[in-house]
This record gives sequence, structure tokens and C-alpha cells, in this order.
Amino acid sequence: MTAPSGPAVAFVRTFTQRFSCTRRGARLARQLALVELHAWGIPESTALSVDAGLLVAELAANAVTHGRVPGRDFELRMTLLAGVLRIEVSDARRDRRPALRPHAYQAESGYGLRIVDAVATDWGVLDRLIGKTVWAELSGRGSGTP
Repeated sequence: MTAPSGPAVAFVRTFTQRFSCTRRGARLARQLALVELHAWGIPESTALSVDAGLLVAELAANAVTHGRVPGRDFELRMTLLAGVLRIEVSDARRDRRPALRPHAYQAESGYGLRIVDAVATDWGVLDRLIGKTVWAELSGRGSGTP
């Protein structure tokens, strides 16, 4: 008798947390993201952890600076699946969407999205019922990911 063949089951790890839409909330988001990655077996000294910390810091700072709505939090979600780490930061301002080509708008913005564009494997923006989600992905292959 042979075992039934079917799709391989992939182990998914997720972390979701809301933070106050303040500079302190953005710093806390980065710190907790690094703690969670460490708990997933990705120590702070790895390239994946360093890049993830940078992306969380930039996306959270943008949510606090450009996506702030008084009385509303921002949300950080990280998902690790099949060697890809996806970082999503959601805020309540749908009208303030980042440019998908940050190099074309050098005079209008800072360096945050140019950093995201340079570090992430891919990134983009999705609409939500209230607000938007800016996401970025990192490939974890060869970076000590489980």
C-alpha cells in the first residue's frame, strides 16, 4: 500500500499587532517584529532579520507620518511561508497612497520608499475597506529560515 500523494503542507507563521499611530508606536513595531523573527528561528544577526527590521521601520514610519488618522492605529502583519517573508503595514488613509515608482518623485518625498524598493524583493499597495496596506516581501532562502 502506498501513501496518498497530494500537495505538500507548508508551515505558515504569522504575527499581527496594532500600534498607536505615533513615532513610539513605529519604534515598538520594529522591535516586536525583530523579537518575533527571533522566536521563529531567525536571529537578529541574519541578513533577513536586518532587512526585515529596516522594512518594518520604513513602512511603520510612513504609516505614522502619511497615514495617520486621529484615534486610529496602524497594523503590522508578518507572514513567513515557503521561504518568503511578507511584511504588511496598514493605516487608515486610503487617499495618501505611496508612489509605486519612488525614484520618479525625488523632490516630493524622502528616501523611505526608495529604501523599500531597493531592499524588498517586491512591494506594492492594496486598498482596504478603511485605508490601505503597503506590503513588501523578502526572500528568506539561504538566510537561516526554517
